[in-house]
Amino acid sequence: MTRAFPDGFLFGAATAAYQIEGAAFDDGRTASIWDAFTRIPGAIVGGDDGDVACDHYRRYADDVALMKSLGLQTYRFSVSWARVRPDGGAVNSAGIDFYSRLVDELLAADILPWLTLYHWDLPQALQEKGGWVSRDTAERFVDYAASLHDALGDRVKVWTTLNEPWCASFLGHTGGEHAPGHTSVAEGLLASHHLLLAHGGAVRELRGRDASLDLGITLNHTVADPADPQNAGDVDAARRVDGQFNRWFLDPIHRASYPADIVEDIRAVDPAAVDAFEAAVHDGDLTAIAQPIDTQGVNYYHGDLVSGTRQEHPPVGGGPATTRPGRSPYPSFEGIHPVERGLPRTAQNWEIQPEGLTRLLQRVWDEYARPAGVRLFITENGAAFDDAVSVENGEKRVHDADRTDYLRAHLAAVLDAVDTGVDVRGYFAWSLMDNFEWSWGYDKRFGIVRVDYDTQERTVKDSGREYARIIAARSL
Repeated sequence: MTRAFPDGFLFGAATAAYQIEGAAFDDGRTASIWDAFTRIPGAIVGGDDGDVACDHYRRYADDVALMKSLGLQTYRFSVSWARVRPDGGAVNSAGIDFYSRLVDELLAADILPWLTLYHWDLPQALQEKGGWVSRDTAERFVDYAASLHDALGDRVKVWTTLNEPWCASFLGHTGGEHAPGHTSVAEGLLASHHLLLAHGGAVRELRGRDASLDLGITLNHTVADPADPQNAGDVDAARRVDGQFNRWFLDPIHRASYPADIVEDIRAVDPAAVDAFEAAVHDGDLTAIAQPIDTQGVNYYHGDLVSGTRQEHPPVGGGPATTRPGRSPYPSFEGIHPVERGLPRTAQNWEIQPEGLTRLLQRVWDEYARPAGVRLFITENGAAFDDAVSVENGEKRVHDADRTDYLRAHLAAVLDAVDTGVDVRGYFAWSLMDNFEWSWGYDKRFGIVRVDYDTQERTVKDSGREYARIIAARSL
């Protein structure tokens, strides 16, 4: 059965600056926290870094032509703060010029530029002044947003403030898996609040400059299910995962409050961290965070089945095989135990659960987006698999059937949500191309386009060909 996508539904692909640009120290760019983090022994699989990555900084025009050949209607990219305002200071005209040329190239190809202000690469100089643990960084972020609007606001009309602040705060400051690599509950809580303050401040600044802009934020989500819905311990474990992963950001953005149950959960295990967090939440902060937005970005990769009981045969973990010690990114993780449910898995050991996306969209729509009049977009969805390259009739091919099936199944899950009345306006595949996959380095590949890191050759995978076919047909 053919299933059509709604009129106006946008198809795109997404990337992030540090993951693809390279040119890490060219034309005035200075170090970001990821440049520093990749130099720490044991932090990244293979000791990899983003110094060259996909060399998009030099190859952007060819990459835009590739996007056009796939039929992409929109392209979601992030800006390197350290390229535009090196060391968090004065504007670097060469850095601005790169993004101006990229935007012009996209518009000439009839591709809508979708700009993300922050995808985790804080200037290292600001980190050395406290980073996201410092309230001042939120103010510097608003200055950065204003300088980008000065340069690009005449051509860029869709702006996302933050990508996945859960990762930037808790993976980076509590779990230690991401930059800056700290393992403090208090720092994670403070960073989360200051990131949200930065979001609210940027929305206020940009809205004041141009009321017609489409403004929003992108959050990563899980669907937390209890192993036994009749078991109180399992239900409570699912509540805590949902609260620490989903509601910790959804509630302040849409309801001007942090989830009280999660605050108390964390207080029970680290009262000093909660004291520091509550002292950092000033009068008026929650109102400042809850600025009206137009678009809610939803990033989804997998759900979680959890129990309050330790499992005899727990699932194999889905983290990178790094040697640097860390801890759980959840501030309150005791008594949360993952449960194996036999679903197929990606090369990262992430479960493949497309129906979870349907339920997630229904929940975010019903509880948050619809009451606020906010549109939903899938701003990231994709999977890493171990690709193989073959040569057929002199042409390189990548027959990534697993990724193609993943893509189709999750697009079908989006349509399932649309059929129940959820207002989903578009879908971005993660990712346009293979790239530097954070702590995984170059070990895992998410792209619908393969990148040969030795030659920088791009090869459209079968998943990319199928995505192009779906876009052209506007149907599954």
